[in-house]
Amino acid sequence: MASSPSIVWLRDDLRVADNPALTAAVERGAPVVVVFLLDEQSPGVRPLGGASRWWLHGSLQSLADDLAELGGSLALRRGAAAEVIPALVAETGAGAVYWNRRYGALRDVDAALKSRLRAEGVVVESFGASLLHEPWTITSGSGGAYRVFTPFWRACLATGEPRSPLPAPASVDGLAVAGDALDEWALLPTRPDWATGLREAWTPGAEGAHARLEQFVEHGLPLYHRRDEPGIEATSRLSPHLRFGELSPHQIWARVHERLAPEAAANRAKFLSEIGWREFSYSILFHQPQLASVNVRRDFDAFPWEAPEPAVLEAWQHGRTGIPIVDAGMRQLWTSGWMHNRVRMIVASLLTKNLLVDWRIGEAWFWDTLVDADEASNAASWQWVAGSGADAAPYFRVFNPVLQADRFDPDRAYVQRWVPEVDGPEYPRPIVDLAVSRTRALAAYEAVKAAALSAG
Repeated sequence: MASSPSIVWLRDDLRVADNPALTAAVERGAPVVVVFLLDEQSPGVRPLGGASRWWLHGSLQSLADDLAELGGSLALRRGAAAEVIPALVAETGAGAVYWNRRYGALRDVDAALKSRLRAEGVVVESFGASLLHEPWTITSGSGGAYRVFTPFWRACLATGEPRSPLPAPASVDGLAVAGDALDEWALLPTRPDWATGLREAWTPGAEGAHARLEQFVEHGLPLYHRRDEPGIEATSRLSPHLRFGELSPHQIWARVHERLAPEAAANRAKFLSEIGWREFSYSILFHQPQLASVNVRRDFDAFPWEAPEPAVLEAWQHGRTGIPIVDAGMRQLWTSGWMHNRVRMIVASLLTKNLLVDWRIGEAWFWDTLVDADEASNAASWQWVAGSGADAAPYFRVFNPVLQADRFDPDRAYVQRWVPEVDGPEYPRPIVDLAVSRTRALAAYEAVKAAALSAG
């Protein structure tokens, strides 16, 4: 049994169950320091958007309560990881540091820190906790990254069942250290307080995550074959809980393989393939850490994006485009910090194709306003819709929002909920002609294709 303390450095894994880093620290048999670091300084870090900061506050509160019930505590520190973690090791005399892996640009920070601490005689171990499959284990026949989802997911399924989720430790021999008070971080909005809708819609934390999972399994999964209809509750809404690691994909996988009602069991494979899309996005991020700023398809570097008029961009952001399903989605986002997935594709297509606005502008707006703003899924999805990403076939697809609404919201339940004035005289005319702008978009895509062919 070790005597020097163990440090568990938490990041996007804010849970006590199925947390390999926490389990390893407890099993080492020494006092455990659990720390969360608000790092807005390390190279490659992307500061959280406003909605994510709101969520993080609630998630950290919940995690602190969960750790306290086990006998542990949560220390809050702020600063660059390369400075704060070694200082905490020195302060506590820690002999081991454990964390769960990240897969974007910050993995370079983790690798450098691991090498440095090991050279100083500290045990450092990292674990897979947020994905079913480590990105480097799922490769194409040529040994490279998959660029198409279906063969990627087929390869994932061929590896066999994921590991079972780990139980929460029975107890944590916690070692309390000084840290910041959560309120000092000012994560919550105050003037103005725009989070009323978020508070009404969400319960951050592991308890809220598992309650959401159970609600979905009982009520949503039986309707999941209708997941593209935004007016009904047929999707899981687990994305923010996954983004902050309050719930792991292993826990979800295990739960939906338990006994289900027949109508729910019929939809299990399709739901799990959506977990697969999250895995696919992280595979892309692992191989291209600058996913939020660099086109996966580099021929799109020549795409003729147009600078948006401020009034047009603001109309899109706040749901005043005069296109009902787009406005409904953007208002749902602004109010609740979340948007139905089908509608995300529709609003992104309007921005990038009908308005020819660079996908990075839309991705940044989602990053700031989504409670599930995820470094892999958000950027990969925007690139998929824009045509610049992986598996974006046909890359020139332009979603017609009117036809999409007719097909997926035929009774207008979704539109009327979020745009009650839709049939009134005050509702604005469309900011863009859908037919004319579609033709213009297709011409732009053809120009990029021709340029790529001539260059190749």
